Amino acid sequence: MISKIKEEIQNKKGEKLHFKFNGARNQIEEFDGMIMETYNYIFTIKIISEKEELKSFTYSDVLIDNLEIS
Repeated sequence: MISKIKEEIQNKKGEKLHFKFNGARNQIEEFDGMIMETYNYIFTIKIISEKEELKSFTYSDVLIDNLEIS
C-alpha cells in the first residue's frame, strides 16, 4: 500500500497541487504547493506563497488521511 502511494507521489512531482493537512488538535491547514523531492520515507513540498516554505511529510500521512492531495 505504501509503495503504491509513493509511486503516485513520485508521478506528481513538479505539478502544482492543493494540499489539506489535518494536524494536531484538529487544526486543518490548506495550501498550494509542488512536490519537490521524494525520499525513502518522506517527501518534501514547496509551498507556493510569499514565504515559499518547504515542508516534509511521510507516505503514511497520506495513507492515514492526515494529508489529502488534490
